[in-house]
Amino acid sequence: MPAVPATRTALVTGANQGMGRQVARELAADGVAVYVGSRDLARGREAAAGIGGGATALQLDVTDAVSIAAAAARIGEEAGRLDLLVNNAGISTTRTGLDVAAFRATSRPSTAPLDDVRAVWGVNVFGVLALYQAVLPLLRRSPDARIVNVTSALGSLTTVADPAFPLRSAFEPVYGASKTALNAVTLAMALELEGTGIKVNLVSPGFARTALTNFEGTDSVEDAAREVVRVARLGPDGPTGTFTTWEGVPVPW
Repeated sequence: MPAVPATRTALVTGANQGMGRQVARELAADGVAVYVGSRDLARGREAAAGIGGGATALQLDVTDAVSIAAAAARIGEEAGRLDLLVNNAGISTTRTGLDVAAFRATSRPSTAPLDDVRAVWGVNVFGVLALYQAVLPLLRRSPDARIVNVTSALGSLTTVADPAFPLRSAFEPVYGASKTALNAVTLAMALELEGTGIKVNLVSPGFARTALTNFEGTDSVEDAAREVVRVARLGPDGPTGTFTTWEGVPVPW
């Protein structure tokens, strides 16, 4: 296994496709050594090969404690530290064959399958927290560490509670509420790390045409990923504890 270059080191989860792959590609183009986190190692290797220099495939299933521990250990052995963590991996449902309209119609509080709720929260909330706990010692070794958590504007309770919000009726306990919980976890991370030098940011990307949205999104992957990349590129003087969408526009928590 080739050694990771002695440069800024990043881990992007769910980076074998969609926005994660785009973020990994842009960071690698900046000269960052990027671990391409992928549940399926073969797909991760394919993505890393397509990205090119600076990209290294890393088997990582954020719902598997053994996989998380192995990934953290490998980064520690090869890079010695982690400078940037982009928690991009996420799912909207475990059910197949549903378009966005069908998902929303069957995901109301009265109808949402609890197994689906548990599975989605397992990735979008508990997976993020488990990975954070595993790699925090590596982030502490960095002179300029940052965590970027990828959420959704649908997770903003302030936004969704506004009767004027056009997607208000789309809020549900499966995906939407999982992002609300992720927002709360992100805020808890930021509060814990105040004064440590490790920055924590929350980003709502665009509505991308990816597998997460059944390819029904309105934005290209490149456009949707712009705010994630912008925040990931912030230096040591960049802010912490922010929740933004493109281009640096604040989103209410």
